[in-house]
Amino acid sequence: MSTDAVLRELLVRRLDHWLPAALHRARRATLALAYAGGDATGAEEALRVVAEFADRLRGRQLTVLVVADDGTDLPTRLGAAEAALPADVAVHLVPGSPDRLPVALKAAGAAGAPLLTVADGADPDPDPALLAAAASGRPAELLLVTEPGRSLRPALTGAGFPLVTEVELVPDGDGPARLLGYGTGSDRGLEAVKDALWAVDEYAGVRYRDPADPQGRLLDISLDPDPGPLRRELLAELARSGPRTVTELRRFAATSTVYRAADANRALASLLASGAVTRDPEHGRLGGDVLISAVPHAGSSA
Repeated sequence: MSTDAVLRELLVRRLDHWLPAALHRARRATLALAYAGGDATGAEEALRVVAEFADRLRGRQLTVLVVADDGTDLPTRLGAAEAALPADVAVHLVPGSPDRLPVALKAAGAAGAPLLTVADGADPDPDPALLAAAASGRPAELLLVTEPGRSLRPALTGAGFPLVTEVELVPDGDGPARLLGYGTGSDRGLEAVKDALWAVDEYAGVRYRDPADPQGRLLDISLDPDPGPLRRELLAELARSGPRTVTELRRFAATSTVYRAADANRALASLLASGAVTRDPEHGRLGGDVLISAVPHAGSSA
């Protein structure tokens, strides 16, 4: 299985959460899917997910934009999927690459209502106009897929997404790695994407690399991921910032690493057992107000 398959599964899982919430929140919403010379079959699967929510679409308006240059058969393939959709869903196919998104989103009137944008194959240095258009939703979410080498975090944060995560998808064999960045303003959205990342097919032949991990260790996809890189990142955060509560370190894991908040508890328990950190108070439940401190010169035990 390729990185394309992992990304398609991630999109399906995100839509399962995003679509009912968007339809409950507002009378209109937009799903924008853009592909640059890659696998646009994710658009077909997205339309199938939309069809499953037909009963919730009554009285609501959903616009699906598909921006792609994936050959002449794409309209036929999308047409077959579109046939199963209720009349409340409008599907528009726009030929071209992701840089057409700003114009397409403006024409669709996407601003000011729930908007989920996927840009697969975007430039490693994202176009500010694309980011601004994707951020115009209320609320707005963006899944951006590009080549690794440069962090997407500054660009996504600068575009107005206060919560950002990113992860490299590294396939077995000679296939190229890909960098996935996700921007949102919703804690629940971030949590859902993190859960989806670790719930996709673990036998996909793809592993993750956390760009925040200085050692660049590859991680198997698992519901209980290896906490080794997170232990190192938590120790580095404690070295930078001094003692932190469990709540603060859980927040750090969720917003600054590929891991989830719950993974921080497992990593902290391991660090405490190894003597790399101490806690105050020394005994009792590892609750949110427990203060964690690094033990000097104990970093190698992580």
